Amino acid sequence: MVPSTQLTHLKRFFQSEAGALVCWVVSSILFAAVISPWVYQAGKAIAEMAEVADLNGFLEWLGASCERAQFGRYFSRSLILAAVGLLPVLFWRLKRIRRQGAAPSDQPCNYSATSATLQLGLGCAITGGFLLATGMIAASLGAYLPLAMPAALGAAMLKILLIAILVSLLEEWLFRGLLLGLWLRLATQRVACVGSSLVFAWVHFLEPSSASFLTGSSSTLAGFKLVGDILQQFGHLRFLITDFMPLFFIGLILAWARVRTRSLWLPIGLHAGWILALKGFNLTHLEVVNHPLHPWILGSSLRSGLLPMAALAVTAGACYLTLRWVERAGLLVSRASR
Repeated sequence: MVPSTQLTHLKRFFQSEAGALVCWVVSSILFAAVISPWVYQAGKAIAEMAEVADLNGFLEWLGASCERAQFGRYFSRSLILAAVGLLPVLFWRLKRIRRQGAAPSDQPCNYSATSATLQLGLGCAITGGFLLATGMIAASLGAYLPLAMPAALGAAMLKILLIAILVSLLEEWLFRGLLLGLWLRLATQRVACVGSSLVFAWVHFLEPSSASFLTGSSSTLAGFKLVGDILQQFGHLRFLITDFMPLFFIGLILAWARVRTRSLWLPIGLHAGWILALKGFNLTHLEVVNHPLHPWILGSSLRSGLLPMAALAVTAGACYLTLRWVERAGLLVSRASR
């Protein structure tokens, strides 16, 4: 039997904001596992319709995208739908809990437009620059081969820019704004940063590994089988070191930036810079399969492996020194101080 003291602590946890957030994450995953086979079948039906019917440009593009997508992509989209659909329940629960709680100890800083823009630009330049430098080092060692510039390079870069803006805004609001903000109300800054970074890294692996092959995608239990395949990855030491830890360190850098500046502007800039550099590099370079650097020194992308981890350490130091210089120069000004 579980001791009564442990039951009491468990009850208090699920009555807290952190407990509500954990319930939201778990419920979203389970809901996604239930609906993903149906979303998969709907997507394939759209793809078949696009093949036999003359549709407009958007539906043609949607049909082609649905045809190319594997079940893992449908699961990730189902997870987004589930998380957004359950957000009203989470907000309702948080509102009830906050009525009985104290005021948050981590008050946000309302920066001026100039200071906010400076944080965005510096963050994007630092992470984008160091990640591109990492890619150049990997290419010089023969792990990547340069490709010819695509004919529609401008359109491709515009698409990458839009993705970087949307993803950085959404994920920073969710992980550093909502999750870290709630955790700071219940724990020390160190515990809050580590905990939110672990969740950030784990959520990014809610997709099967490249070697995983899922059959029976139309089965009603396909989503639950995929969740099991995802969890199996965490039993491999190499996966934890070369894939999970770099994303955990990325989460720590972003969490530190959020706590240090008491705003989301610098984390958004850092996050956008990583996305722009990663997708831009992948657009113009091809990975060399079975290169000696794989899989420990360099993993399946520039965000996995020991080399990217070393680059992240340099990036963290650059962020710290740059932020100190900006603060000493008096360039970070809040609206209240104007």
